[in-house]
Amino acid sequence: MVARTKRARIADVAREAGVSKTSVSFAFNSPERLSVATAARVREVADALGYRPHPVARMLTQKSTMTIGLLTPQVLSAVFANPFFATLCGGVAAVTDQAGYGLLFVSPLHGSLVRALGRATVDGFVAVGLSEDHPEIEQIRRAGIPMVLVDGDAFPEHGSVESSDELGARAAARHLVGLGHREFVVVGIEPPNMPGLFEHSPGPTETVTSRRLTGYRQGLELGGIALADERIVVGPATFDGGVAAFRRVWEDELRPTAVLAMSDVMAIGVIWAAREAGLRVPEDLSIVGFDDLDIAPHANPPLTTVHQPIRQKGEESAKLLLRMIASPDLERPEHRVLETRLIIRASTAAAPAKSKAAAL
Repeated sequence: MVARTKRARIADVAREAGVSKTSVSFAFNSPERLSVATAARVREVADALGYRPHPVARMLTQKSTMTIGLLTPQVLSAVFANPFFATLCGGVAAVTDQAGYGLLFVSPLHGSLVRALGRATVDGFVAVGLSEDHPEIEQIRRAGIPMVLVDGDAFPEHGSVESSDELGARAAARHLVGLGHREFVVVGIEPPNMPGLFEHSPGPTETVTSRRLTGYRQGLELGGIALADERIVVGPATFDGGVAAFRRVWEDELRPTAVLAMSDVMAIGVIWAAREAGLRVPEDLSIVGFDDLDIAPHANPPLTTVHQPIRQKGEESAKLLLRMIASPDLERPEHRVLETRLIIRASTAAAPAKSKAAAL
């Protein structure tokens, strides 16, 4: 037997097993091309020699990296600071782990997502929150790499998974209108490089933000309420983003009795800032979030919000991508829309008879 003082090579295994180097490769990469006995003998010899296929060489042989990329326009520090992304990534990872795939996070490199994309060696992408306006999406399309878009535009050749954002937002607005509220503010998520988001007709490129805004407008209009543009304040989907948004509302002397926030973490930031301004929630100000994160029922007060199945969204996107990778000629990838529903908790109540906010 070959001494174990150096790394065993494929030629060592072939010689000891009495087979060709091609047969050794088949034993690890395509065992169905060998007899059961031959494949078992090769692996037994490889174990005895301590041989393991080099990962790069194996990748080239299989023409597969066994890795999928999770593409996001936000830097990783922002991604992991947002509980939404952590839950979504958990769903993706549960599927890739079970399928034996690795997961590579691809985020802007030195401010450029296109630059980061050039260094990503993966079999396909789950792209989160990206639209056709982003150059990296077109780059992936031209390269013919399988891709599933989460909360983005649906292309015929790529899969997509999203939530019924418009319907969920409409239900949130109607809930508050039904409680007698007339003075509203919307705290929206600020997407990068998306001018003119708050037109009444969002246009061909629809984002989570524009879909939710459309739903809010529809729900309010059913109650005879028109949402003025100055009552839409945007910021990053973080606690601090919610705090800053409500502070701007207060500085602009807007005095809402109800706030529709496009994310739970922003809604909780709004609650904190409202208390800072001397308001009680929900007696003076009702607040509805969006997501139904694990923290929502434990907020103070427990947060009324729109539930979307975040983990399922991650799972479905990963399953769809793996099906596309396994069947490159799949003509019609799936486009899934997951249901949302309103969860009523203690952060909403009937509109005050006399707005304390207006008096402050």
